[in-house]
Amino acid sequence: MPLSFGETFFQQACEDVLTKEKFLVTNAVRFLREQKVEFIERPYRYEEKGGTEVAAKALGVDEHLTVKTLVMEDEKKSPLIILMHGDKEVSTRELARVLGVKSITPCSSETAFKHTGYMVGGISPFGTKKQLPVYVEETILSLPRILINAGRRGLLCEMSPKDMVRVLNPITVHVAR
Repeated sequence: MPLSFGETFFQQACEDVLTKEKFLVTNAVRFLREQKVEFIERPYRYEEKGGTEVAAKALGVDEHLTVKTLVMEDEKKSPLIILMHGDKEVSTRELARVLGVKSITPCSSETAFKHTGYMVGGISPFGTKKQLPVYVEETILSLPRILINAGRRGLLCEMSPKDMVRVLNPITVHVAR
């Protein structure tokens, strides 16, 4: 059901307040601060189904520097996180082969929230509700800086991929297509 004018106005007003100078501190931001990671919060106007293309354009960066956090699961429903360039897709067939499982599929929005505590569009690999295995596309690690979700729709954090590796200890894979 579409939002009424009042609900839409209120939602936009809340987003405007949150994208000014002060941000709600997310679990991801809290985690990064606790781990002493140097990062810059990069807010942008979130668009439903806009993805990394909209975020990159709004922030004036190459979409390849944005990193999407995808929650997937194998045939036994064991969840995992895969970090991928914003302009690439995950070959789930290749990821399954690398992991030695029968299949890998994206989790539903509800399942992703259950495991991470974050809504789709705001999923961060930092400060997740449950500790999940994290895999990263190896070419991300050669970038000078990355922009990755900070735990809320419309908020990325810019950081060194070296800091991401230090705090997440992800397993590198080559599954981009």
